[in-house]
Amino acid sequence: MPTFLFGLPLHPLVVHAVVVLVPVAVLGALAVALWPAARRRWGWAVVVVVALATVSVPLATSTGEGLEHNLPRSAAIATHAELGDQLLVVVAPLLLVVLALVLVERSRRAEGPGSAVAVRGTVRRVAIIGLAVATVLLAGAAAVQVVRIGDSGARAAWGDIQYTPQPRSR
Repeated sequence: MPTFLFGLPLHPLVVHAVVVLVPVAVLGALAVALWPAARRRWGWAVVVVVALATVSVPLATSTGEGLEHNLPRSAAIATHAELGDQLLVVVAPLLLVVLALVLVERSRRAEGPGSAVAVRGTVRRVAIIGLAVATVLLAGAAAVQVVRIGDSGARAAWGDIQYTPQPRSR
């Protein structure tokens, strides 16, 4: 993946996909985990958004690594890179559990009323609860991690620059 496009570093441009898609994926994942009607209606759309978020993470880390090699080494950049590398470890499993949750929900609907054996229904309910809990935990971890990465990236890029207005002296 190129590091620069028309003389501009590609990483700040690509990273916006992560900044938008991961929080949207988190919100969608929480909705389908906690609200069965949303799972039935929007489950597949959420799977697509989480998949896009998952794909955007390695693109951002790849362009970030290219940029990192063109910048002077610093502790702030190293921290940002380390945190960025950890995001895929959270978002990829989120994709898997959301997909599993939607598939289990779909299998429930495919059987229709009265055709499920009681044990199958109980197992399915337990699976849905377990997948919903895993989804909530992974979504929370993804949200926290994307904030940590963004904060460390801003600190690496801007350092100690303050953008708050200074009080005026009289």
